[in-house]
Amino acid sequence: MTIKAVIFDIGNVLIGWQPEQFFDSVIGEDRRRGFFAAVDLHSMNDRIDAGANFHDTLMQTAKDHSDWADEIHLWHDRWIDMAAPLITHSERLMYALQAKGIQVFSLTNFGIQTYDLAAESYPFMRKFDRDFISGHMGVIKPDSVIYQMLEDASGLSGDALLFADDRQDNIDAANARGWQTHLFEHPQGWANKLVTAGLLGRDEAQ
Repeated sequence: MTIKAVIFDIGNVLIGWQPEQFFDSVIGEDRRRGFFAAVDLHSMNDRIDAGANFHDTLMQTAKDHSDWADEIHLWHDRWIDMAAPLITHSERLMYALQAKGIQVFSLTNFGIQTYDLAAESYPFMRKFDRDFISGHMGVIKPDSVIYQMLEDASGLSGDALLFADDRQDNIDAANARGWQTHLFEHPQGWANKLVTAGLLGRDEAQ
């Protein structure tokens, strides 16, 4: 089947998302390791991505882990510094696809408030043909429900969709639905996939 839409994850596909690197640079690796071991930041972030209020969730977490309150406040106050940098080649690929009339969707685990914050720095986040943002949908990848919701809303399914994500579990869930997929490791690999899929020429994928 001809690909009807290309779907981009955002974190580590279009913008960086490496909280460990940020905290290593600010508080040092040893302190960061203690922080990440003591506070279930993954669960905290999942709640935000599923729709919980960013500020309220961080403030409650700081109360629950007072020994790490300063670090949790850093997560809140300097969140945009963790969501960096822009992966410029991926952004070019998004626009190149749209220039050829190919629909480009997002499918991303992202909080409601944090998405709005990031979009102030990254205008591409307002330029998808369709947005599928977990915070608004109330479910996160790799739950099969979020993939079904995209299919239902777009009217597309199976190999009409090509999806890039940096996490294998998210790719596996898409594969289970018959989507075409690409495990994103670097933008050149994604560019090559788009060329071999016949969506972009080599010059267009630069």
